[in-house]
Amino acid sequence: MRKIKSRTIINTVQNLCADANFELPMDVLKSLEKRVVFERGIARDILEEIIENAFIAKGRRIPLCQDTGTANFFVKLGDSMSIEGENIYYAINKGVSLGYTRNYLRKSIVLDPLERKNTQDNTPANIYIEIVPGDKIEITFLAKGGGSENASSLKMLTPSAGWNGIKEFVLNTLNEKGRNACPPLIVGVGIGGDFSSVGLMSKKALIREIGSENKNIFYSEKEKELLDEINKLDIGPMGICGITTALAVFIETKPVHIASLPASVNIQCHSFRRKTVII
Repeated sequence: MRKIKSRTIINTVQNLCADANFELPMDVLKSLEKRVVFERGIARDILEEIIENAFIAKGRRIPLCQDTGTANFFVKLGDSMSIEGENIYYAINKGVSLGYTRNYLRKSIVLDPLERKNTQDNTPANIYIEIVPGDKIEITFLAKGGGSENASSLKMLTPSAGWNGIKEFVLNTLNEKGRNACPPLIVGVGIGGDFSSVGLMSKKALIREIGSENKNIFYSEKEKELLDEINKLDIGPMGICGITTALAVFIETKPVHIASLPASVNIQCHSFRRKTVII
């Protein structure tokens, strides 16, 4: 059985927090560059400034956005490896603490939702672990800004609502809240499961690369349908109108109770901070 030291995980996470906040993923950057030619006037200017901002942030090693987000980790933990030293939850949170304090990233987490005392190191992180075959650890970091998270939504539909009910819910959410989430957006949609799992599905959907398609042809077509309809809402870059409201829509599904049809929308702003590493 392969052994991985907790110190290795700490160092990896520390670097992840910095790199993801400083460098826009290439798939996002390319998608923005493709959309520039379709916009005119102020909408086009904004897209060009977003792209310029990405190059400046990477070159100077400074944050893409002042809101450096809640630290979310999606971890695939191999069943043929073990961790020497502290457990993985400790290691990830220690890496977040070092990554955010040493790189002067904004600390946005308060310990209690009502008392509002800042933890001063952006911990605790949200950590989601999946056990998979193998002897490696795959860690995906997603920094989720408050503005885009606040624009997300969940609804417990009935089965009779069907696809049309889900589509209406998604479009209403974007029309009502999309302008406040710093578009162009990436939209994660969760369908099925239950109240506690559908929200996580929609957030996990966001870690897919732009250009990827759902493996289920039916849902692949629904992703395209939603993206087309969202971009007809005339919200546009930073909400000033235009045809580039979203860059991608990703759908994730899960088995569901016969009496339920939960649906969730998790919105990500154009400052899409995510990165994956394998140890």
